[in-house]
Amino acid sequence: QVQLVESGGGLVQAGGSLRLSCTASGRTFSSYAMGWFRQAPGKERAFVASITWSGESTSYTGSVKGRFTISRENAKNTVYLQMNSLKPEDTAVYYCAAARRGMTGNAFTYDYWGQGTQVTVSS
Repeated sequence: QVQLVESGGGLVQAGGSLRLSCTASGRTFSSYAMGWFRQAPGKERAFVASITWSGESTSYTGSVKGRFTISRENAKNTVYLQMNSLKPEDTAVYYCAAARRGMTGNAFTYDYWGQGTQVTVSS
């Protein structure tokens, strides 16, 4: 069992930055690929970024490439999402998730989810 807790969300002006953190319980964190997803009001949950268990490979949805960076520190059981040049359309609840089967953009392949953290970008 893995429990995930996100933090770092908040209100920021367009063009600003935030860093989200997701800390996992359990000793098997390093064996999971990790992902970040987001859900805006009235929309389905959408893939944002993912990272392999080793951190060697990452993947991003097109709208955040060049602005967001996913990283992880296995020694701290933590995955991060650095968000720069934020836009109002980035406003959403952001969720981290853990996948045993490897890095993927498909939410259905993730085994564990955090409770989410709100990110609001004002124009």
